Amino acid sequence: MKRSIVIAASLMTGVSVASAQAPVPDNLEKLSNFQPTGVTEFTYIEQKGEYADGIKKTLERISLPDGFKIGLYAIVPDARHMAVGPQGIVTFVGTRKDKVWAVTDRNKDRVADEVKDFAPSLKFAIPNGPCFSKDGFLYIAEQNRLLVYPAAEFFYESPDVAAFNVIKQGDLIPQSEESYNHTARVCKIGPDGKIYISLGQPFNVPPPEKLDLYNETGIGGMIRLNTDGTNREVYTYGIRNSVGHDFHPETGELWFTDNQVDGMGDDIPPGEINR
Repeated sequence: MKRSIVIAASLMTGVSVASAQAPVPDNLEKLSNFQPTGVTEFTYIEQKGEYADGIKKTLERISLPDGFKIGLYAIVPDARHMAVGPQGIVTFVGTRKDKVWAVTDRNKDRVADEVKDFAPSLKFAIPNGPCFSKDGFLYIAEQNRLLVYPAAEFFYESPDVAAFNVIKQGDLIPQSEESYNHTARVCKIGPDGKIYISLGQPFNVPPPEKLDLYNETGIGGMIRLNTDGTNREVYTYGIRNSVGHDFHPETGELWFTDNQVDGMGDDIPPGEINR
């Protein structure tokens, strides 16, 4: 039996969208009360054409071991981290900009049928980190908040989705520490049922006067908390910028990346995979 490696291509330029809309206010309060926002339009991403053909030609030049193949699954603008819904129909893709994308494969042929923005009635800020709990709740870690969507797989077809604060805006990190550097969060539900979130720090070497604050809040480390937002704690620190973590399926050990100092070349110092 052949195994397939399916990748989502990150689109930077060159593809027009079917529809666009002006910025909308943050409608979280309305969505938390199951009230309509008046937003009706989606942004759709074209999946065919010259750009897609170019990606397919590039993939043809990749050599893989016997039994593997590679193909274009979806064109997704600025794609970063992905979370596949438990039903296996929708993949939610975070970005470092202001969009979360819903990628739909309705017939499950391993090629996306549709890519459109998720919850367009919400205003996102670097919604990089989507992750699912075992009971099908979607969590999205943004620059400075954490929201939960209890039925994202069922509501994603509508511009309005049920959405609630887990960590409200401005409480994930101190607002004084918001930065344009290393603020793309990653989340994962651990074997203990808690949610783990990595919080990168913006410096190559953090100033000594910030170390106590960073160690207390988890900046430059990883925090964990209950999925209802309670019992927050710093799980580990001394991490410059982790942009991917997962748990060993048998031992439960946490493995994570750590991106090292910028500006010294591609190989110095080397990045790390830690546990």
